[in-house]
Amino acid sequence: MTAAVGRRVLAELVGTALLVMAVIGSGIAASRLSPSDTGLQLLENSLATGAALVALILALQPVSAAFNPVVTLVERLLGVIGSREALVLIAGQLLGGLVGVVLANVMFGLPAVTVSVQGRGGWGIWLAEVIATAGLLSVIFGAARAGRTDRIAYAVGAYITAAYWFTSSTSFANPAVTIGRMFSDSFAGIAPASVPPFLLAQVIGGAAGYAVIRILYPKSTPLPAAQDRHDHQPDHRTAQRS
Repeated sequence: MTAAVGRRVLAELVGTALLVMAVIGSGIAASRLSPSDTGLQLLENSLATGAALVALILALQPVSAAFNPVVTLVERLLGVIGSREALVLIAGQLLGGLVGVVLANVMFGLPAVTVSVQGRGGWGIWLAEVIATAGLLSVIFGAARAGRTDRIAYAVGAYITAAYWFTSSTSFANPAVTIGRMFSDSFAGIAPASVPPFLLAQVIGGAAGYAVIRILYPKSTPLPAAQDRHDHQPDHRTAQRS
């Protein structure tokens, strides 16, 4: 693994860890600050997550800022990165998610690992995950292929904040974050039995988002970010929720 790829893996690990800390930590804080108001808890959780996404993408985009295995897989399908790089980036994201959930639990005085008992499922919720993931990819790669990489951070932060509310699943839209959330029995947790259908829905949503991007922005459309790779400028790597 080259030094450049190593830096990208570290950026994905750190970024995903901080994203999961934002999701889990703000969920725990919200449940303590507003114990009798679920709507207010969700508002606090969504605002913190969206704001964290904007900050993390702005800070890490020059290196790598997908924070989401589905985003990385679509980058591979679009030819932005190679297969080996995609695999190590996804490994960094998954490890980062686990690190993030442990640190979030410990920060709030909980055991390092607590398996969630919060079941989430049903056709409506799984459909919501498909829609949330497809929409996220459309936002990321649509902005990138339109040459607006400098606005991806704000677009993703706004989309995820909104998707907390307009999807019945509260828009996990990210396998690394979904797996991490299994290990926190808190407001943002998800029971292990609920995870496989969520992951499948996210993969389906990723495929749908990829199809939309290829139709709206054909292969002949230039990828502005790809031209900047040799100058170490940001491309359309960016993040997902939770």
